[in-house]
Amino acid sequence: MASIVRGVRSVVARFSRSRFFRRVGPTIMPPLERGMAWLTRGRVQLSGLLVPSLVLHTRGAKSGLERETALMYCPEPGGRMLVTGSNFAGAQHPAWSANLLAHPDAWVSLHGKRIPVRATLIGDDEREAVWAFIEKQWPGYRGYERASGRTLRIFRLVPTG
Repeated sequence: MASIVRGVRSVVARFSRSRFFRRVGPTIMPPLERGMAWLTRGRVQLSGLLVPSLVLHTRGAKSGLERETALMYCPEPGGRMLVTGSNFAGAQHPAWSANLLAHPDAWVSLHGKRIPVRATLIGDDEREAVWAFIEKQWPGYRGYERASGRTLRIFRLVPTG
């Protein structure tokens, strides 16, 4: 079973790095994710059918209003989670990453459960090891960093509850 999952992830990873997906993904994925969340009452994320996914709940950096974003994540030991601000390899950092920088206390929805977390930006001293860990689970993911022309923000979410 593990080899099937790796094979599917490899195909999905290749597709998700394509110019086509990077162009249409930001437009089509958010409404599809919202539709799946509505259908399953928040228990299933569409992207979660293929990769580990969560919904990140942050406070807006400027507005202070609650925001939510469906994201792929890489689980770490101890219930910690890594999230990467790839923004479909766009030139700008995603808004949720600015929200975490301004307000590191956030929540994640995982399988219908809301979990309080504290976000920490991964520093330069740990960056290469974290990228190696992420790419074991999601081969070629660092290609988003090269394609974007910027250093992607990577956050570790540590449960606080």
